[in-house]
Amino acid sequence: MELSFHSEIDKLMLKQGEIFHGEGILAVTKALLQSGVSYVGGYQGSPVSHLLDVMIQAKGPLEKLGVHVEACTNEAAAAAMLAASMVYPVRGAVTWKSVVGTNVASDALSNLASPGVLGGALIVVGEDYGEGASVIQERTHAFAMKSALWLMDPRPNLPTIVAMVEHGFELSEASGTPVMLMLRIRACHVQGSFTAKDNRAPAISTQSLQQEPAAFSYERLSHPPATFRHEKLKYEVRRPAAQRYIVDAGLNELFIGDAAGDLSSIGLIVPGGLYNSTVRALQLLDLADRFGASRIPLLVLNVVYPLVPDQIKQFCADKRTVLIIEEGQPEFIEQDIATTLRRADIQTRLHGKDLLPMGGECNAEVVHAALLRFLAEHAPTLDLQAGNALIAQIAQLKQDAAAWLQTPVPARPPNFCTGCPERPVFAALKLVERELGQVHVCTDIGCHSFATFAPFSFGQSILGYGMSLASGAAVKNFSARRPVAIMGDGGFWHNGLLSGVSSTLLNQGDGVLVIMKNGYTSATGTQETVSTPQSEARRVAEGASATVDEMTIENTLKGMGVKWINTVHNYRVTQVRAALKDALTSPFKGLKVIVAEGECQLERQRRLKPIRAARLKQGLRSVRTRYGVDEDTCTGDHACIRLSGCPSLTIKTPSDPLKRNPVATVDQSCVGCGLCGEVADAATLCPSFYHADVITNPHWWERASYRAQQWLIGLMQTA
Repeated sequence: MELSFHSEIDKLMLKQGEIFHGEGILAVTKALLQSGVSYVGGYQGSPVSHLLDVMIQAKGPLEKLGVHVEACTNEAAAAAMLAASMVYPVRGAVTWKSVVGTNVASDALSNLASPGVLGGALIVVGEDYGEGASVIQERTHAFAMKSALWLMDPRPNLPTIVAMVEHGFELSEASGTPVMLMLRIRACHVQGSFTAKDNRAPAISTQSLQQEPAAFSYERLSHPPATFRHEKLKYEVRRPAAQRYIVDAGLNELFIGDAAGDLSSIGLIVPGGLYNSTVRALQLLDLADRFGASRIPLLVLNVVYPLVPDQIKQFCADKRTVLIIEEGQPEFIEQDIATTLRRADIQTRLHGKDLLPMGGECNAEVVHAALLRFLAEHAPTLDLQAGNALIAQIAQLKQDAAAWLQTPVPARPPNFCTGCPERPVFAALKLVERELGQVHVCTDIGCHSFATFAPFSFGQSILGYGMSLASGAAVKNFSARRPVAIMGDGGFWHNGLLSGVSSTLLNQGDGVLVIMKNGYTSATGTQETVSTPQSEARRVAEGASATVDEMTIENTLKGMGVKWINTVHNYRVTQVRAALKDALTSPFKGLKVIVAEGECQLERQRRLKPIRAARLKQGLRSVRTRYGVDEDTCTGDHACIRLSGCPSLTIKTPSDPLKRNPVATVDQSCVGCGLCGEVADAATLCPSFYHADVITNPHWWERASYRAQQWLIGLMQTA
């Protein structure tokens, strides 16, 4: 493996009393092992990819514990794994990325939530919400409420996160219900420490097998008429059991503040994930000390669903007013608390979304502004001059920055990596559009979605991971030109094979599918797919035969009945352009698939770097390919940049004073993929690009040839 997590794996093996130092998501991984988990599965995605990556590379130590780890092909497969905890007293955990992952898993989750579980079932969800998010702006809370899954949102410090993982299994078993542990981006990457415990070998595991299958029980199936009883059990038995455990275990935390002070009559109710932002805002108002002790009473909800009515009523009963700090819409927590108080005829005044923004992340600045408005009305004796001055100072800084810049800061959207094999495909598509006209492009989730930004600006829709071909099902019936669907190999195996290819074949659809076959699920951290190339050395290491045929996308498509398949090498722009043009103009009526093959450049560099370093250390010959631009030949029209967009292809001021336009240049980040030269050739651009091989430790005849060339060049220059 090119990526190594040896230090992280070592931390997973810490014993009782040793101190763990690291980030939040790794602490979750350690807590799973301390909890006696029997199996772990999931599908990668920010910000929880690290959990599964480390678990997979820790295969050896985990086998000794008897823990099974499985990288699933999608989130639905991961959720279905929890069926083991539905019928056996084993603890299992699965993980995926926020709402988009929960969307995919929702069918299995609903069927899991109905009968409930015997063993603890924990779902670690990376809540990718707010300005740092990479997906649609939705929250997990709605799914928890819909299916009666308990939702934990721990305070973002390592001891609390670890405790909530351990309590998550206990809460699940006490109530017979799966539990979701929601971790925001900052919680996953927060650094800290906690005192470790010994890892627990599960009673039922790969090392201690269950000898007999579970006894048949119709009540454990999510099937009518059992489902009608399940619905009653959810809310009449399981939820009260969960609420009792939440109280008995003290999962929600009360910070009483100045019990006898003027601030005791107001309060804040805060989900655990927003605790740090809230405390920072209080510190800016001199209402919390450097250790986080707040003068205003705080009720911190480490479990945001279900809420415990008695806890809410007890906290609010002696308060004149309470501010509920909650992100996003709808305001689930605020509505739940309002209903609880009004039913109990408690007239505490509530504030929430009247002071906080309807959408977006509740960072310290946002909470600070809301607290100022809240306190100005309900704590008028407080001196808020410093807080108001800070708000004015921030506004002035923004105004000064705008005046200094004079123009808006240029956008810096994400882009393809240098040498990315997907960039040439979009360069070829731009060339095809010059000949045939604009085409409808169905985009997909993955690295290739960066083509929606300049200089390509491709993509009329993004409907989900592996859904690009399916999203063109209607368009292709009324479009003059065939739509082009772009999909990665990760998306193909995740959902595209069934939702796109099989549906198109069923309906005898006519369209073009381009599959970016870079060998990995690159956008989430270059995890392997079913079709990731297997080296002979790795096969031997895993005990497999070196002659076994690898599963390929092409063979799978042929087996499904796809008749038109063309595999091209991404970096050969002329060939890719010809394949795209052929697919768009072919008289063949049916699905046409272009498999654009080129290894992920990041993974390629990780693979080659140690090999190159070893060769240099041994004094062996090493060649690195580089491309450049001849400044004297370059005209400065920059057509190459508009067709490539490579970060290493940029501009510089020409040394010739007669040239007015900046000339193109290739900087030192070039990885020698050759796209710039290929584009120049395919688009019939100026011949200013040159190809150079940088040879380290050359052979004697190469040295002699070089000297002869230099002598001949010198002779010609003096002639």
